[in-house]
Amino acid sequence: MVEQFSSIYQRAADRKGGTAALEALSGKPLSPSQLKSYSNADWLSAFSKKVFQSGFVWRVVEQKWPGFREVFFDFAPEKILLLSDEMLAAKATDPRIIRNAGKVLSIQANAQMIYELELEYGPFSALIADWPGERIIELWALLKKRGARLGGNTGAYSLRAMGKDTFLLSQDVEAYLRAYQVIDGGLTSQSSLKKIQAQFNDWQQQSGRSLQQISQIVSMSVGDNRVGFATGTTD
Repeated sequence: MVEQFSSIYQRAADRKGGTAALEALSGKPLSPSQLKSYSNADWLSAFSKKVFQSGFVWRVVEQKWPGFREVFFDFAPEKILLLSDEMLAAKATDPRIIRNAGKVLSIQANAQMIYELELEYGPFSALIADWPGERIIELWALLKKRGARLGGNTGAYSLRAMGKDTFLLSQDVEAYLRAYQVIDGGLTSQSSLKKIQAQFNDWQQQSGRSLQQISQIVSMSVGDNRVGFATGTTD
């Protein structure tokens, strides 16, 4: 039987040296109004960074990011969408960036995603900001379906990096969910994701906390308590 969130919280606090220490380690998402202040270029930059960080040394991507901004017009989607196939291929060989042709192509593909979703739903930042947390896995699915290389954890990590409230399926969180038999199949199957969403919704009703805080506290209650490079927190 899955624990009440209060029990998870207490164990995490005991492991981290008390409630004050635990609270200091758990971050807070941005408000919808703060999220709506982002430009489309901000979102494209965030998606692109996480795509390049996937399977690669994050520190190297950070070091190269100023070069990416130079090469890709500071990630302005309207400029990137004007690039021909030949121009995009040439940029993929630029020494200022990490030269991975497939990931470079995803930059234009995700610029197209932002453009198309904005035509359908209105301002992209508002679409993200107003998406309800109790259906966050549906936002993950939208990014995966309409974008490029935003499946798995990449889309979720992009959202977290930008301050959108979301849980993350880190190794420690997954270990907890399996230990308490919330899931027993593939982590990212639709069946598993629906069960995970339902469990986080339940914990949120119990605690009144954000999905981000719940995710981090669950992570800190078990496992190795790894510290994430992008967030400065576990999970």
